Amino acid sequence: MDQNQIEAVVQAVLAELKKKDVQAATASAPASAKSGVPAAGAKTNALIIDLPDPTTPEVRNAVGVEHPMDPEGLLNLKSTTPARIGSGRAGPRPRTRSWLLFQADHGVTQDAIYGEVKQEVLDQFGLFTVQTQVADKAEYLLRPDLGRLLTPEAKMLIEQKCVKKPQVQIVVGDGLSAAAINNNLPQIFPVIKQGLEASGISMGTPFFIKFARVGVINDVNTVIGADVVVILIGERPGLGVADALSAYMGWRPGPGKTDAQRDVICMITNNGGLNPLEAGAFVVELIKKILKNQASGVELKLKSSEEITEHPPSDVL
Repeated sequence: MDQNQIEAVVQAVLAELKKKDVQAATASAPASAKSGVPAAGAKTNALIIDLPDPTTPEVRNAVGVEHPMDPEGLLNLKSTTPARIGSGRAGPRPRTRSWLLFQADHGVTQDAIYGEVKQEVLDQFGLFTVQTQVADKAEYLLRPDLGRLLTPEAKMLIEQKCVKKPQVQIVVGDGLSAAAINNNLPQIFPVIKQGLEASGISMGTPFFIKFARVGVINDVNTVIGADVVVILIGERPGLGVADALSAYMGWRPGPGKTDAQRDVICMITNNGGLNPLEAGAFVVELIKKILKNQASGVELKLKSSEEITEHPPSDVL
């Protein structure tokens, strides 16, 4: 027999088996299925994969190690970290459940990176939008330097719309996670605003920067001239948390200033991080400290340590 004859025989056998499966399923199905409505559990020609959702807390936190020496200890260990421990192996490979969870979490990070900040979130706080010199998301990921510089049109719009030389200027940047802004800004922004007003600290006109990097606050302040600039920006998403927000701030930022001259409160999220409401209060307290010492970053740490040395707490004396 040649190759064509062999393939013809194989196809004929498969067709006969398929026909018998359909006949058996029809014979065993209830009347509702015979009328065209498939019953639960009935055999069909379609491929059915019935696996539990790997992202539910029960499945995510389940122990995948078979016959662990200390099951209770392993459960306690898993409860202390979002790291993928105790997931078990299938030979040299991860289990299907672990692999599906990894793929699902990776998909969430991609959505966070390539997603867009919702316009209704910006409208909620009256934030107008400007853009850095980045043209699109692909360039944003490859050229961090362009994400630190505003376009001439952006500077012109800021010049027209913003109050100049306030004590505090707040800007919002999408960063590497649009989800961080969508999920956390509605909670943290009112706390910061109310906290500054209650402390008698003047706040400039807030706005949103698309394709922003942290260092863009240097360029912003060449137009605004604020004492403190705060940027609420999305952090790089991880496979455990994809909507974490950071609040970076600096004393009179400008060209040449680096991370050494900035302070940050990070991992602001309801998903295992710092609660956004509580984080808002921390941001206000840190702003007040920066204004008092007229310094931020390393300089603020040095001034704070000098103050403790000169005026140690009473319980140290």
